Amino acid sequence: MEQQQVSIAKAGVVASLPSRCSVIAAANPKTGHYNMSKSVAENLNMAGPLLSRFDLVFILRDEADTDRDRMISSSIMENFRNSDRAHVTGGDGEKNSGKLADILDQYGNFERVPLKYRLPWVADFQKQPLPMQQIKEYIAYAREYCRPKMTTDAANVLQDYFMKLRDPQNNDQKKDNVPITTRQLEALIRLSQARAKACLRPYVLREDAEDVVELMIESVKQVHTDESGKIDKTRGGAGGKSKKRRIFLEAMINSGKTSFELRDLQIIAEKLSFPISGFKDFIEDLREGGDIMRSNNGSTAIYTLSSF
Repeated sequence: MEQQQVSIAKAGVVASLPSRCSVIAAANPKTGHYNMSKSVAENLNMAGPLLSRFDLVFILRDEADTDRDRMISSSIMENFRNSDRAHVTGGDGEKNSGKLADILDQYGNFERVPLKYRLPWVADFQKQPLPMQQIKEYIAYAREYCRPKMTTDAANVLQDYFMKLRDPQNNDQKKDNVPITTRQLEALIRLSQARAKACLRPYVLREDAEDVVELMIESVKQVHTDESGKIDKTRGGAGGKSKKRRIFLEAMINSGKTSFELRDLQIIAEKLSFPISGFKDFIEDLREGGDIMRSNNGSTAIYTLSSF
C-alpha cells in the first residue's frame, strides 16, 4: 500500500508491478459495538501492521447529536418522499444555513476557515449532486495531467506539524508524545498532493497542507481517545494497544511468575482497580491477541505470557 507496487514471485516470474490506487476500507467492530477502552486494532479483527498502512483512520460512532440526527433524518425522509432536493427548503434547512453563515462571518476575509465549517457549508450550498459522468471525466483529467509539486510554504507546514508530534516543546509531554514516523510524514505529503490535484493546481499551496494537517489532527485525536474522553497518547496509533492492556501485561511481568491461574489474574486486576465486570472477556481478548497463552492442567486453566 505505501510503496504503491505489487511484488510477484510465481512460476519463475519475479516482478514488481506499479499499483497506484487509493484504498478506502470500512470495518465493523468484532464485538458488534466499538469499545473506547480498546485501541482500533483491538476493536477490529485486523492486524496492527496492516492497519498502520492507512494514512487516515476515523471512528464513526452512533452518538446522540441533535444537529447531526436532524440532518440524517431529514435526508432519509427526503429519499422516501422521492422529491427533488432543490425544492426542499425551509425549516431545518434554513436554520442550518443561517447557523453556518453566522459561523463563517466570525472569520475575516483573510482568515482561514476550518474544514469542519467549510464542508457543511459546501454541502448546503451545492443542493444538487454533480452528474456522475462529469465527476468521472474530472477525475480522469486530474490523474492524467495534474502533477502538483510541493512549495516551500506547504513543506514548512507539514514539517512543523511532524516535528511538533515528534518532539513537543513542553518537556513534561515528551514522554507522552504520539508515536509518529516518517511513514506519517510521507502520508501528509501524499494527502497534500491529492488535495492540490483535486483543485487541478500545479503546485501544493499552504492551504492544501493546512487542510491535510487538520485532517491528520482529527484522525490522531479519534484514534487516541479513551473511554473517559481523554487523549491517551501512549496507545501507539491505530495498531497499538490500549493503556489498560499494557498496564495489565506489565503487572503480570513484574509479578515474578511465569504461569497464572484465573484467580491470580483476578488478584492482579483488583490491585490495579480494574472493574470485575467483563474480566473474563478481557482475558479472552488478551489470549486472542496473542499476548497470553492458555493451557489446561486437568480442570484448571493455566495462563502464561507469550514472551516466556
